Amino acid sequence: MNSYDTTLDVRAIPAPTLAELRRLDDSGRCHPVTVTEDGGAPLRCCLTRARPGDRITLLSYAPLRRWAEETACDPGAYLETGPVFVHAEPCGGFAGGWPDGFHGGQRVVRAYSADGRILGGRVGEPGELPELAAELLADPETAVVHVRAVEFGCFMHEVRRR
Repeated sequence: MNSYDTTLDVRAIPAPTLAELRRLDDSGRCHPVTVTEDGGAPLRCCLTRARPGDRITLLSYAPLRRWAEETACDPGAYLETGPVFVHAEPCGGFAGGWPDGFHGGQRVVRAYSADGRILGGRVGEPGELPELAAELLADPETAVVHVRAVEFGCFMHEVRRR
């Protein structure tokens, strides 16, 4: 067990939120289901990569909107909506720990304050991400961390203190 396994709470998109998004996503749209031929798409429902033949869909998701509803904050202009791949039907969800093998390249680990404002962030390789998240969460001003793709800025998953 790594030390971050006991200090970090890695969160995929929760099942109740996924049920809502599959009906109508955060951009107000319904999206078609596709069957992936090659696999590889990063699935935010279970923090795994799609396998050939998986039924997936690409949805719009506003992670800070959901977090703001939970915490009663107002992220204002920092409220972002972006694309995420998920299984088209409910899956087993995320098993916990750090999602090894999920991150295929550099990621941005971005810290947010309790009022939903961006405090800063770090860019790192997959093996560095747990330590970068722990470092950002060591700051008492940081309430939550998002891990995002460098190329497109897509939300990958959330990290909180355990």
